[in-house]
Parts: sequence; structure tokens; C-alpha cells
Amino acid sequence: MTRFIGLSMLLVTLAIGGYLISQQLKSEGPTSPPVQQAITQANAAVAATNFEQADAAMQGFFAQSGTYEGAVLPPGTGVVLVRADASSYCLQAGAEHEAGPGGAPQPGSC
Repeated sequence: MTRFIGLSMLLVTLAIGGYLISQQLKSEGPTSPPVQQAITQANAAVAATNFEQADAAMQGFFAQSGTYEGAVLPPGTGVVLVRADASSYCLQAGAEHEAGPGGAPQPGSC
């Protein structure tokens, strides 16, 4: 009889512990809204840094040739040059784009 009570109490304790952990993970786990928001902000900051590097490369190309047409970004920038004409260009990184020169990162594609 004592074994049965001990086993029952152990199962009740495990069930309560499991419930409490699942509730905590909803507010503090990797899929919780605050964590997802922090990840989104971090991705936006990385994209902004990548755009700055790509902008510098584009401005260097423009200073040499007087046009953005035919520009190529150095490898490893994390940015794709979607289009470039004589006076403007559009860069894309992940889910954001930047119309340049002088643009700011915006959500969506070019």
C-alpha cells in the first residue's frame, strides 16, 4: 500500500512540474512573443549594418564610374543588388530592401 501512495505522489508531482514548466515556456521560452520580437529586432539591425556596407561599395563604384549601372557588390555582404541604373539602385537582404542612394531599410522586396 505504501508503494502505491509513493508512486501516486510521484506521478502527481511530475504532472504539476510539467504543467508549470509548460506555462513558463509560453512566456519565456524560445517561441514566446518577447523572444521573437528580440530576434526580429536583431535581424533588422544586422540587415541595416549589411546595407551600410553595401551602400559604401555602391558609392565607391559611382565615384569611379559616374553610374550605378554594372555595379557588383563584394562577396560576403549579405546583400543582393536587385537593380541598378544610372542614378539609383535597389538592394535586398532577407525580407528587407533599400532603395538608394540615401534610402532606409524597408520591409518587403524591391
